[in-house]
Amino acid sequence: MSNNTPTSKHFVAPLEETPLVAIDAVKVGERPSNLWIDAWRDMRRRPMFWISAAIILLVVIVAFFPTLFTQVPPNDNCQLSNSNGAPTAEHILGFTKQGCDVFSRIIHGTSTSLSVGIIVIILTTVLGVLFGMFAGYYGGWVDSVLSRAGDIFFSIPYILAAVVIMSVFSAYRNVFVISLAIGIFAWPATARVLRAEIFRVKNSDYVMAAQALGVSKFRILIRHVLPNSIAPVIVVSTISLGAAIVAEATLSFLGVGLPNTTMSWGNDISQAQTDLRTAPQTLIYPSIALSLTVLSFIMLGEVIRDALDPKARAQR
Repeated sequence: MSNNTPTSKHFVAPLEETPLVAIDAVKVGERPSNLWIDAWRDMRRRPMFWISAAIILLVVIVAFFPTLFTQVPPNDNCQLSNSNGAPTAEHILGFTKQGCDVFSRIIHGTSTSLSVGIIVIILTTVLGVLFGMFAGYYGGWVDSVLSRAGDIFFSIPYILAAVVIMSVFSAYRNVFVISLAIGIFAWPATARVLRAEIFRVKNSDYVMAAQALGVSKFRILIRHVLPNSIAPVIVVSTISLGAAIVAEATLSFLGVGLPNTTMSWGNDISQAQTDLRTAPQTLIYPSIALSLTVLSFIMLGEVIRDALDPKARAQR
């Protein structure tokens, strides 16, 4: 056989002219990145985050350590001679109709209003996550039953339901009862948001890979689907906390919330409404405290929502 088959010559450039470059190598110096890290980097650059976080931190400190801000007892030493009195050096916001210090009542009422909001959010988050994750992941008859149950509760305004419950249990009006009355009917919104997100996440490649490896459905739900679907729930819970504080104030304002002996912003607003023309400060100052707190939670929720949304980050 002839060996005259033509062969092509290969040219290889000298090594010093073409230094080796690891094109596909991972750059060790790059910062790690994931959804939560990117969200934090975005939030810390926004002034709205720091403003809302500072106000919320102040509210929490006031709720836990009220004596750091005032030494005046909120209900003691109330003298009718000071009824609707003007501010003084020791009582910077004046007096209520009963002659109590307005500033002290606002400070000591912070813990009540914040406690109601926190208990309501814990209750709504637990119920919403349980209903939403099972309905969204398992589907079928499980989704039908749980979704219809959520629709029943969703069709009932939770403020109206809380009014009925607090009227029935008028002899047991306290922080826990009013929190249960609000939270039992306020969870469907959280369940709906989580259900929709789980519908999206459960078809991801890593979920199908876990199924191919034989991992049980419940373990996939807990370890893969739920952690990657919880971000919208955090946003909803943050915003809903402010709504829960407003709900407590509304019920107290209507006279079916906490008893008058319990200090809360809603009670102070309710008791001051008759003196709006003669002593507006007794209503304005608790209203400002309530508005600032609720606005701070809403602002924080908006910032978290934008930070957890890659599309929203890309548009800024």
